[in-house]
Amino acid sequence: MGRRGKEDRVGTPATVALDRAGVAYSVHSYEHDPTVRSYGLEAAHALGLDPARVLKTLVAEVDGELTVAVVPVDAELDLKALAITLGAKRAAMADLASAERSSGYVVGGISPLGQKRPLRTVVDASAGAQETVYVSAGRRGTDLGLAPDDLVRLTGATLAPIARR
Repeated sequence: MGRRGKEDRVGTPATVALDRAGVAYSVHSYEHDPTVRSYGLEAAHALGLDPARVLKTLVAEVDGELTVAVVPVDAELDLKALAITLGAKRAAMADLASAERSSGYVVGGISPLGQKRPLRTVVDASAGAQETVYVSAGRRGTDLGLAPDDLVRLTGATLAPIARR
């Protein structure tokens, strides 16, 4: 894993953010099947990765405020745990248009990095136990591998148990 050379750059806001921060990362591309709706599981399978290490980026509305939740692709976001973590009363999934508008990415390619409008972010605690985690590069069919500590630092995230299997 290392910082990518110019010829290897994917050129998304996520990779720009990583390059600016001087963070080591790897790029992993695969042929996205447009009929698949479980984007994260598709990425894990296509790249031959443990689904516990591949993270999906979800946008939720927590007490009326958009919030990013990052959980393993083989788990579900526990909305109650997310609300409790943030000291809120209520959490619900944001509508797709709001998620795309706030992040600047399309659903299935939303990255927690380089979002158009940085939001409060919570990463599932299980990510902290991994050597490398994989998140969307900001487009369907491309993921980025990086250290979970770098993901947390660059997003200003809180690590908390917000996933359920």
